[in-house]
Amino acid sequence: METKSWTTIKKEVYGEKETERRDELERDFQGFKIGLLLKKAREEKQLTQTELGELVDKKREYISRIENNGSNLTLKTLYDIVEKGLGGKVKIQIEL
Repeated sequence: METKSWTTIKKEVYGEKETERRDELERDFQGFKIGLLLKKAREEKQLTQTELGELVDKKREYISRIENNGSNLTLKTLYDIVEKGLGGKVKIQIEL
């Protein structure tokens, strides 16, 4: 059985870079990464999802959804969670 790299699999299944399907995959992956980063930061601050939710006026279930898939996260909520809830700063970068 041939072993394939993640790059090869992405090309075969989702197409080349800058195609609609591949761009959608990359956006979804970025949302997933944001969720993981928020979870890691929350755990480093030794906060439960409930405690973080209380700091930013959100329910625990909402925090859980964001940590598991950050793709539907608004910028306002991202800023609230990071700045009010976790005491951090958000830096956003745009590449053209």
